[in-house]
Amino acid sequence: MHLAYPVVLAALLFSVGVYGVLARRNVILVLMSVELMLNAVNLNLVAFDAWLRDSLHAGQALTLFTITVAAAEIGLGLAIVLLLFRARGTADIDRVTALGDPAESTAGTERAPDGAEALKGQAAA
Repeated sequence: MHLAYPVVLAALLFSVGVYGVLARRNVILVLMSVELMLNAVNLNLVAFDAWLRDSLHAGQALTLFTITVAAAEIGLGLAIVLLLFRARGTADIDRVTALGDPAESTAGTERAPDGAEALKGQAAA
């Protein structure tokens, strides 16, 4: 088998993953796109390991480490996404700008008390 087939397939998978990361706004879809890119890297590692006929199978060993890191990344990423969804009510990347408490983001702004707003309304009438 030629080396070009798995390399071209890996390049296509990686390109679809990059498009998914850049074009999607849902955090879950972005995480899936990152996993697609990692799988393209894994395919390249195994293909080059088979093509070079490495006696130590270093490509396959690196693939196992990559799969382990990807599993940890997905576990932590999904935990963060679930916490953000519970706190903010959305999984949209554009709406999640700060990782702090949403109640604290409005605490620093000055707001007129309700009595002052009522006095302004009476003065205008």
